[in-house]
Amino acid sequence: MAVHVRLRRIGKNPKGKPHFRISAFDERKGRDSGILEELGYYNPLTGEAKIKIEKLEAWVKNGAQLSATVKSLVKKLKKKG
Repeated sequence: MAVHVRLRRIGKNPKGKPHFRISAFDERKGRDSGILEELGYYNPLTGEAKIKIEKLEAWVKNGAQLSATVKSLVKKLKKKG
């Protein structure tokens, strides 16, 4: 299974107010296919992010690929402690 962990924009946000969820997707299906699992959220305006690290590491251990943005978010969160 080709699983990627990436951001998905949620809600009908007005321009200038983005909000994202961090989710695992089966990339063999279409872009708008259902998610496999939700792993956290990210608000770029406030910089607030929460990721379920244990679940993310389990997906990576099973072969999931992280997008560049998710990699940088994980790196920042691990630095914070």
